[in-house]
Amino acid sequence: MIPGSPKPRPARRRMALASVPMLALLAACEGPLDYDLRGQIGGFNTTAAAQNATTNRPTPDARGLITYPSYQVAVAERGDSVADVAARIGLPAGEVARFNGMQTSDTLRKGEVLALPRRAPDSLPASAGTASPGGVDIASLAGNAIDASPATSPNPGSVTTTQIQPTPQTKPVAVQDGPEPVRHKVVRGETAYTISRLYQVPVKSLAEWNGLGSDFAIREGQHLLIPLKDQQRSQAPAAVATTAPGEGTATPTPPSATKPLPEENIAPASVATENLPTVDVPAPTRPSQAAMIYPVQGKIVQTYSKGRNDGIDIAAAAGAPVKAADAGTVAAITKDSKNNPIIVLRHGPQLLTIYANVDKILVSKGDQVKRGQVIGNLKEAEGATLHFEVRDGYDSLDPLTYLN
Repeated sequence: MIPGSPKPRPARRRMALASVPMLALLAACEGPLDYDLRGQIGGFNTTAAAQNATTNRPTPDARGLITYPSYQVAVAERGDSVADVAARIGLPAGEVARFNGMQTSDTLRKGEVLALPRRAPDSLPASAGTASPGGVDIASLAGNAIDASPATSPNPGSVTTTQIQPTPQTKPVAVQDGPEPVRHKVVRGETAYTISRLYQVPVKSLAEWNGLGSDFAIREGQHLLIPLKDQQRSQAPAAVATTAPGEGTATPTPPSATKPLPEENIAPASVATENLPTVDVPAPTRPSQAAMIYPVQGKIVQTYSKGRNDGIDIAAAAGAPVKAADAGTVAAITKDSKNNPIIVLRHGPQLLTIYANVDKILVSKGDQVKRGQVIGNLKEAEGATLHFEVRDGYDSLDPLTYLN
């Protein structure tokens, strides 16, 4: 370099040279510039990302519930444990913990989702228990039946009555509109990344919907909500219609199709009905393996719903015999506001069965009954139904899990 001459500027020269390919690339484009980058410009394409876009998780209600037509989930607050969430929604903490593969004392992150084994009650039950058909407080009646022993009862054959309590009015839970997210149960070996690839959703959306931590850690047995796709954003741009050579012209009708085929009359094959062997199928001799039998033969017209219908209603013929679902002891007999008797049978320290709308009672308080023994008859009325409950102490259970 000659002394006194100006120094070269390599950085500016390299920048000018680097801009030449970009200008050439833009000049080579025949159509307008694709600002959305869904076309192929310089190798960049956001079509897959747009098609995998998801919606936001619905906002839970005041108790943290998100309700869909076939299931519910609960969203935790900051500092909640599994027991705290279960108490807020009105379900047993142990049942919720087992369903999610956790302990009742486990601490949850804010926004973490717990799957529910069944629907939560529309409102938390009052401290005195849940009112049953006819205004009788079945929960209190069941507790009194457990505390009272037949041996210490002053009058085993007496009929006790319960003061009528008004049935509380409940507000229905709001059910989410639109499609229902898939609920995926995590198995051993799965990660948040493998599940996101399986359902083609971003792993970040999967974490936001389920309240996962920054490490996206999941556990075996955990139930994950799969985010719903954003249908508006996932619509890819319409492709340009192209026509292959030969398309767009009418195809001439072949000569063979101008005349209809001749009709064929095919007679069905005759089946010989004489001298057919008769098979006698004997009745099954194996006894029922169910924990309980149906107290009356009929049709179930209303199923179990925790907090709304704590049993099942069976429609049967008026005056049909009502049988004991299992062997036990008559713990109590009372009446509802319409003077319909209610029978309570105790089958163990906590297990009870309750029969409402029974007439012509054939047992007394303190009697020992056998499985299938007739304890009364269904009331003689048009459209008579038997209300049947199974309770573990104060807690009602689904009777269908015990019946044959």
